[in-house]
Amino acid sequence: MTAGPPLEREAFLARLKDEGARRYHDHHPFHVRMHEGALRREELQGWVLNRFYYQTRIPIKDALILSKSEDPAFRRVWIERIHDHDGTATNEGGLAKWLRLAAGVGLDPAEVTSLARVLPAVRFACDAYVDLVKQRPLLEAVASSLTEFFSPHIMTKRIAAWERHYPWVDPSTLAYFRARVTRAREDSRSAVDYVLEHATTREMQERCISALVTKTEILWALLDAVEQGYRAS
Repeated sequence: MTAGPPLEREAFLARLKDEGARRYHDHHPFHVRMHEGALRREELQGWVLNRFYYQTRIPIKDALILSKSEDPAFRRVWIERIHDHDGTATNEGGLAKWLRLAAGVGLDPAEVTSLARVLPAVRFACDAYVDLVKQRPLLEAVASSLTEFFSPHIMTKRIAAWERHYPWVDPSTLAYFRARVTRAREDSRSAVDYVLEHATTREMQERCISALVTKTEILWALLDAVEQGYRAS
């Protein structure tokens, strides 16, 4: 890791944004083709089916992050992420919204939840994210979630692309994407503030950047797997 004095707050934030933006998976060829309307129905369905496994890992990694914190105030904020995905007694969660999306692209939600058709390389990539959070200290685990900073942009772009290029998808089932535009912006703001406040040395800052980069690589690997798995013969 780079030695020396810590970066000033704005310089550190700029590094995080730059590393994340250059490596974020919106640049992946599969996402580029998705947003250009070039995916076949089977490819889009394959992405929805496999991406659900990633969605199921999110509450698990968030529970691991909660378990690392001794601060009740932090836990009160972070636990909302689990509620957001798992749902509550009165609010539908992100997992349920994703299954409605699955139905909207013509998949059987029961088959999707069985996880039977999830590609092995997708499982490996998603489980690697859980392992990353499990093994790293709290600060780095939080930093790995900062890919959410770039999520609102890709979600907004995705909604427009799907409505324009994939009219066979029931538009009412795009609720997950619409909800994440706002929620990801709120979540990323609290995570960024936490990292900027607690990464007080240059080594800690570099470790946070490394955790973010590793997360972008995991997301990229997931798309590599889907692209290969559903490539037309």
